Order: sequence, then structure tokens, then C-alpha cells
Amino acid sequence: MGLLSNKIDREALKPGDHIYSWREAYIYAHHGIYIGDEMVIHFTRGAGQEIGTGSTVMDRFLFSSSPVHDTDNPCPKCGDQTRDGVISSCLDCFLSGGNLYLFEYHVSPVLFLAKARGGTCTLAPSDPAEDVLSRALFLLENGFGGYNIFKNNCEDFAIYCKTGLLVFTSLSVGRSGQAASYLAAASAVVSTPLRFMTTSFSGLALVGYGMYCASRLVSDIGVRRDVSKVPVERLIASPGLDEPEKIAEVAKED
Repeated sequence: MGLLSNKIDREALKPGDHIYSWREAYIYAHHGIYIGDEMVIHFTRGAGQEIGTGSTVMDRFLFSSSPVHDTDNPCPKCGDQTRDGVISSCLDCFLSGGNLYLFEYHVSPVLFLAKARGGTCTLAPSDPAEDVLSRALFLLENGFGGYNIFKNNCEDFAIYCKTGLLVFTSLSVGRSGQAASYLAAASAVVSTPLRFMTTSFSGLALVGYGMYCASRLVSDIGVRRDVSKVPVERLIASPGLDEPEKIAEVAKED
């Protein structure tokens, strides 16, 4: 791994690692937790369902993260992978022909901002591997709620497994660095009044990039104040815990 790439060899993987693979010409990445023996636990929706419509070509092309296999010829190691939710796949099916990358935790602000693309690292520290595996295996059996591309996606799942942190406000995106970076890019282009302070192209680019970096940084799970540590068992024991108010109540109890 290096400053510009988090690519990692299979032989270097350890159980409890948060891994990801870029999909569709690097438009987005799919995330999961490596549990050993070439197996990955990840949160997914089927083709055309991840943004909740299931009706457009764009949905089917961009947002399917289910392993691609003919239903009549399933992977001999994974079995049927067509269902929604938290599933276990072999590493080959998870990668779907893409490269393997390791998501980094407890990075410095300088390194975080140096990696201009969101969804590759966080300032938050990871919990011990045994806690990560315990959460992932528990959620494999009990689910992780409904999929939402901005609030509860595959990266949110992996980050929760690694940290136990949940967002308890509804004012912004979830834990996902990918979602935060997309919204940060949009806000840098259309919403900052600072763009009127300069008329040169280089000045506009500098202002826009500065706003993008600032938005990404304040949205990171490692610096946000609207997060709480929630035991994985409470996700099932407390109905409606996907609602911010419920998460806040559980955090106070714990």
C-alpha cells in the first residue's frame, strides 16, 4: 500500500480487515469484512435495488453489488448469492473481477486529505479484530436493517463492524466516506459563496477543492460528534434502532 493506493495482496489479509473493490470504472466501491479462509461478509442489495427504485437502467448498471453468478450455476463455495442484506461470499465473488484494497483506520488528517477520493480511510480507530468479527458474524445472522445508498450502505456496514459507531442525527449522510465525498463535491460546486471571490480558473479550482476537503473532513466518522458506540446486540434488541432518536436513547442507556 502507498499514499496513492490502498491495494493489497491476498496473502497479506488478516481476519477482521475492512476491504473493498472498485466497481464500474471506479465510480463506486463495494466494501466488506474479511473473516478468513478466503471469505467476506458484506451488506448488499440485488441489481436495481440499492437506491430503492429497481426500475431504471442506471440503478441496475451502477448500484448492484451482489456477486455476479447465474442462478442456475451458483458459485460452489458461496452458494446462492441472490438474496438481499448481509451475506457471506468467497473473495473471488466479492471482488467480481476487481482489484483488492484495504480500508485504513486511525490515519492522520494529513493522510486523510491526501487521499482525495472518499471511502478509502478514516480518522477513527478500529476495535480489536475479535470484536470486528463478532459484529460481522452476528449481523450475518440477524441483518443490518434496510439498505440506503446515503445512510446505510455497504461501507456503513463495514465501518460499524470495525468501530461499533452509529450516527444518531438525521442531518447528514451516514458513516460512508464515499457518500460524504460525493455530497462534498456537489456542495463545493454549487453552494459555496466563496466561488464569487475569484474569477480565475485556478482560483475557482483552489476554492472548490478547499471546500471539498473541509466537507470531507468534518463528515468523517472519526471527527463527528453525532455518533455513539452501540453494542451489536442492541441493533436487534431495540426495534427501530435505524432511527436517529432510537440510537441516541440507546447511547444514553449504555
